[in-house]
Amino acid sequence: MLTFKVTTVGASAGVILTKEALARLKVQKGDTLYLTEAPDGGYRLTACDPDFERQMALAEEIMHDDRDILRALAKGRSGAGLA
Repeated sequence: MLTFKVTTVGASAGVILTKEALARLKVQKGDTLYLTEAPDGGYRLTACDPDFERQMALAEEIMHDDRDILRALAKGRSGAGLA
C-alpha cells in the first residue's frame, strides 16, 4: 500500500505522487487521473477515463453481437471509392 499526504499547491490542495506510484499507475507528469467511486463504497484512482472504458465495452458488445451485420456492411463499402 502506498500513502500520500495532501499538501498546499497555490490556492488549491494536491497530492505528490512518488516515482513508484507513477510507475504503478503508468502515468507521467501532465497526464490526467480519474477518481471514481468503487462498488464497495471506496474510491479508485486510475489513468483510464471511465466514460471511454464504458463506451469501448459497449462497442465491443455491439461488434460481437452484430458481427454478421458489420461484416456485410464492410463488404458493401469495400467496393466504394473515396471521393
